[in-house]
Amino acid sequence: MADEQRFLSDPLVTDIYTADPSAHVFNGKLYIYPSHDIEAGVPEDDLGSHFDMRDYHVLSMDSVGGQVTDHGVALDIKDVPWAGRQLWAPDAAFKNGTYYLYFPAKDKDDIFHIGVATSASPTGPFKAQPQPIKGSYSIDPAVFQDKDGQFYMYVGGIWGGQLQRWQTGSYQPEDTYPADDQPALMPKVAKLSNDMLSFAETPRDLQILDENGKPLLTGDNDRRFFEASWVHMYNGKYYFSYSTGDTHYIAYAIGDSPYGPFTYKGVILNPVLGWTNHHSIVEFNGKWYLFYHDSSLSGGKTHLRSVKVTELHYNPDGTIQTVDAYVE
Repeated sequence: MADEQRFLSDPLVTDIYTADPSAHVFNGKLYIYPSHDIEAGVPEDDLGSHFDMRDYHVLSMDSVGGQVTDHGVALDIKDVPWAGRQLWAPDAAFKNGTYYLYFPAKDKDDIFHIGVATSASPTGPFKAQPQPIKGSYSIDPAVFQDKDGQFYMYVGGIWGGQLQRWQTGSYQPEDTYPADDQPALMPKVAKLSNDMLSFAETPRDLQILDENGKPLLTGDNDRRFFEASWVHMYNGKYYFSYSTGDTHYIAYAIGDSPYGPFTYKGVILNPVLGWTNHHSIVEFNGKWYLFYHDSSLSGGKTHLRSVKVTELHYNPDGTIQTVDAYVE
């Protein structure tokens, strides 16, 4: 195992591997919806085939630093009629007495779509809908409730997340990307229908702009979107945060609408141990927290990760202080 003294935070649970934490406050309690990493024996590749997760657990905690409860299997891929493989990073939402678990999975043709499952409890078990959300594709759903009560879903991931295969509006099996000097592929956003089970509109591009108001470019690997969308509000502004993928940062941009555009502002989390970086941000009992993962528990195995948490701090101008996952 890696030397834990080098790391800012300890894993929330150590008996299973967890990743991609989506944290929410329901009923005055913190609930974390992570991926459940396993050693599936699948060789590593650039499509992420070795991330072959097959179920979800839900974690909860009454206080940060307090006891963490693992509520067991909340949803298993064998109970998702349309899914073929790879239950990747999920998110959750609550409306009118029902909890919704949103998740990406490849269908029987190996195409990623977004599924939804429901429960009367925040910990599940969740019952999956028989089909994925119509018009959904790619990975990493993040669901945000605006101050007026409206819900929005943000999705997308390039490379293994297949976003690059949907540029024509329909699935194309080959991978094509814009040139390095062209605007980068953007994440997608769509308003959810009242039933929380479908899109109320066709997903649209979410623009991430540089300091001059121009879209970030494909070749701007330190700043352009790769995967892992998250949206939160702070002091009346919308914060869109995401992973830069192959450069391993959690970056963020600020805007005035859930649709954007968002202007790039900086880095929330520097690279962690392991290839992936994926997070969520939540306010709880008057403090802000960053949930993230690294591969410290597995000694650096990139597909065997562990969820962690640390406090997040803002500057007076609303920018976020960068977190380093290591300590000196």
